[in-house]
Amino acid sequence: MEVRGGVGQGSAARHPPAPEPSRAAARVQAGDALPLPIRHTNLIFSALFAASLAYLMRRWREKIRSSTPLHAVGLAEMLAIFGLVASLIYLLSFFGIAFVQSIVSSGDDDEDFLVGSGAPASAAAPSRQHAQAPAPCELLGSPAAAPEKMPEDDEEIVASVVAGKVPSYALEARLGDCRRAAGIRREALRRITGRDIEGLPLDGFDYASILGQCCELPVGYVQLPVGVAGPLLLDGRRFYLPMATTEGCLVASTNRGCKAIAESGGATSVVLRDAMTRAPVARFPTARRAAELKAFLEDPANFDTLSVVFNRSSRFARLQGVQCAMAGRNLYMRFSCSTGDAMGMNMVSKGVQNVLDFLQDDFHDMDVISISGNFCSDKKPSAVNWIEGRGKSVVCEAVIGEEVVKKVLKTDVQSLVELNTIKNLAGSAVAGALGGFNAHASNIVTAIFIATGQDPAQNVESSHCITMLEPVNAGRDLHISVTMPSIEVGTVGGGTQLASQSACLDLLGVRGASRDRPGSNARLLATVVAGGVLAGELSLLSALAAGQLVKSHMKYNRSSKDVSSTTATEKTRQREVDV
Repeated sequence: MEVRGGVGQGSAARHPPAPEPSRAAARVQAGDALPLPIRHTNLIFSALFAASLAYLMRRWREKIRSSTPLHAVGLAEMLAIFGLVASLIYLLSFFGIAFVQSIVSSGDDDEDFLVGSGAPASAAAPSRQHAQAPAPCELLGSPAAAPEKMPEDDEEIVASVVAGKVPSYALEARLGDCRRAAGIRREALRRITGRDIEGLPLDGFDYASILGQCCELPVGYVQLPVGVAGPLLLDGRRFYLPMATTEGCLVASTNRGCKAIAESGGATSVVLRDAMTRAPVARFPTARRAAELKAFLEDPANFDTLSVVFNRSSRFARLQGVQCAMAGRNLYMRFSCSTGDAMGMNMVSKGVQNVLDFLQDDFHDMDVISISGNFCSDKKPSAVNWIEGRGKSVVCEAVIGEEVVKKVLKTDVQSLVELNTIKNLAGSAVAGALGGFNAHASNIVTAIFIATGQDPAQNVESSHCITMLEPVNAGRDLHISVTMPSIEVGTVGGGTQLASQSACLDLLGVRGASRDRPGSNARLLATVVAGGVLAGELSLLSALAAGQLVKSHMKYNRSSKDVSSTTATEKTRQREVDV
């Protein structure tokens, strides 16, 4: 089968040659009107507008009272009219045009916000229905890439795909039926490979919902069990955590941690920072020239100008800062911005591209090597994410009472504190861990990510976590906390729109975008992830301290019994034995 290639987020993207002078002149920003910071320029023109308008209104009122013609103006009035027109042009160009451009160029991320928060029920129905009538597929690519005429019979189409006459990627576009296209592609795959994939389900999935946003060339879908741990008592609210996993004992262990936290009064959380990052890399003829741009980007006096250019990419993207690093004559520019309830990779990338285009006018010799230079850093362990944070930086903590430690966790405070110091802190240091000072944060992060439609690959940096345990209240009780600087989650866009994942987000009460406080749903989801990690860490460390880990896995995760043949009486007896 033929597979159409694509360019990933980290692919190199060479920038076109430096713009011509005419193009540079056409792109002068409102903030260039005066050689001052934008905030000062805005104040000056606002004051000029108000003063000119007030003076003209007063003069015209006097003329009306004295029956003087309005068109008879003196020098002072001419200057006031000029000031009024000039200030009005400036204010319209600064606020009006930027507002219109932000609406026109808001892009996919903004559409996700609207769908997630205010779409009619009829519009959202296809994503919530698990099985429905085949939906028309949007055309992918150019129709010229596919044959002018497709055979009508499925068997003939399969034969054409196997023979290479019909490209597999064109099936949705040419057939207009996503389910039919997936079935034909699946049969062609079976004939080409000679391997049967009967265990991979085909029916019962809305393939139109993933077209152009989640998966290409589908031939089926993978089933994953989703367990629920909880309730997790966090910040005074109860949450039931959906966890998609195939690891035995994980949900049960997290559930035990949730119980211990709830019986101790609950956990609290705080979001320290909320900023997605993207770091393009540009090459200059000399290191000195690269350093000039570095100084320009990091100068606080230029931040307002950069913000105006960056924020035009979206109604929700807001630039927070730029951090630069150099390697020879290569400059890496790490842009940080808030992205509302979206995870925000596309949003920040569009804002960065706007800034690069703007900078090209003054830095004609800048050669943009890639929109992503790995200083971001996405889906890779990195010190910059561990130190500076990426996405949501969250701290979650709880105090576990002495009686709960003994009755629920089957251990004692001193053993837990000692184990955490020797294992999570010293042991990870011996291993040279980067952000891995925890027992198994990635377990909970990945399970919740898959269940709620997050990008599973971002569990790499999202699982950065340091777990701290300390005795408090004269050593009787246990204070436990997890600090996670780079949880990358969103409640709109990507896989969050699929029916199953949307249901899991709804279970947590964070589905879609928040109309009242943009970004609050995504931040709440990040705190829930951190709370789940807190419960998971507490339970696993307790099992290790009590020597229960191997025993529990051998009991619950090594069963070879055919459950399908077990009678109801046997199941009841087995549950009584387990309890």
